[in-house]
Amino acid sequence: MVTIIAAIAKNNALGLNNDLIWHLPADLKRFKKITTGHHILMGRNTFESIGRPLPNRTTIIITRNKEYTKEGCLVAHSLEQALEMAQDQEQIFIIGGAQVYKYAIENDFADVLDITLVHHEFEADVFFPEIDDSVWERVEREDFIADEKNKFDYSFLRYKKIPN
Repeated sequence: MVTIIAAIAKNNALGLNNDLIWHLPADLKRFKKITTGHHILMGRNTFESIGRPLPNRTTIIITRNKEYTKEGCLVAHSLEQALEMAQDQEQIFIIGGAQVYKYAIENDFADVLDITLVHHEFEADVFFPEIDDSVWERVEREDFIADEKNKFDYSFLRYKKIPN
């Protein structure tokens, strides 16, 4: 199963200047819980914004740069190659960025969307693709109100691809 996991704002904002726009500890905790023990696939810019391989996960960085290497990570030169490298895994997560999300959705690589929706609009320079409700069915939703640790209201949403 291939899951796209992302935190997006009401206006589909993902980030600004290769960085996250908000800080939601509840989302980070959930991300860690869901992805630990699995392969995570991401574009090079997303990896560089994180700055290191995430513990207890196999990191596959997607880049067109044939010379690129990063200690502790695998490197692929296309999303297809990254998926092939992880093909023996029961669960694979695509964790960003915007270009990788768009390509994965447009080319039908994902089975599930695991979305944290931040109930606020932000200025951004990268955005998540529109979720087409003729392709994706929302199967789970948990809503949360802002608190002392999490500055914004947010929801955890899970979508499954509608069989055609």
